[in-house]
Amino acid sequence: MTTVRIPADWPGTEEQARAVQDALRARVVLDEPGPPPGTGRVTGVDVAYDDERDVVAAAAVVLDAASLDVVAEATAVGRISFPYVPGLLAFRELPTVLAALDALPCPPGLVVCDGYGRAHPRRFGLASHLGVLTGLPTIGVAKNPFTFAHDTPDAPRGSTAPLLDGREEVGRALRTRDAVKPVFVSVGHRTDLDNACAHTLVLTPAHRLPETTRRADALCRRALREAAGA
Repeated sequence: MTTVRIPADWPGTEEQARAVQDALRARVVLDEPGPPPGTGRVTGVDVAYDDERDVVAAAAVVLDAASLDVVAEATAVGRISFPYVPGLLAFRELPTVLAALDALPCPPGLVVCDGYGRAHPRRFGLASHLGVLTGLPTIGVAKNPFTFAHDTPDAPRGSTAPLLDGREEVGRALRTRDAVKPVFVSVGHRTDLDNACAHTLVLTPAHRLPETTRRADALCRRALREAAGA
């Protein structure tokens, strides 16, 4: 487990954080399709918090994209680096997520975030931010649609409906299980939306949430318990 320090130049105010988002947003690459679904490696990242103890734990779990077997995993813990502000959650998570990715013994391939990419009020959620900082292809698969509107997808698995900000499609509601609440997929960096949805379906053979997210969630929660106990 890696222990993380908050970077000395990390934003400390909402104004500073929004300025970072504005500066980096132009670097998001949207004209690449990304790796083919079901090939290579795919990595889930997730975080867990203990606000009372001021501790955050991050996990990165690498899966073989074809078999969904675990190839490698790493964790990192540190202090919470930013207060809770909707739309700025990346600033709470990125130092430990980056450290967990850096601790992996192999390249992560596509990275799947439990959150948003373009489906963000400033079009720069965690998946986009992480992609720009690392250069990796990234997607966001969220449990809820944040502030955006969508129609209900048809009941069968694989059905979609646009996630809309006005007339702009910022992501898709995607049904990963028949007649089960959809997940909300958006592009992060160096992928397109069709590919992001296809990856999500490959990663959900038996559950609503991607295997990447499920395994990273379990690992970061275990790391948090161990850190809090220590």
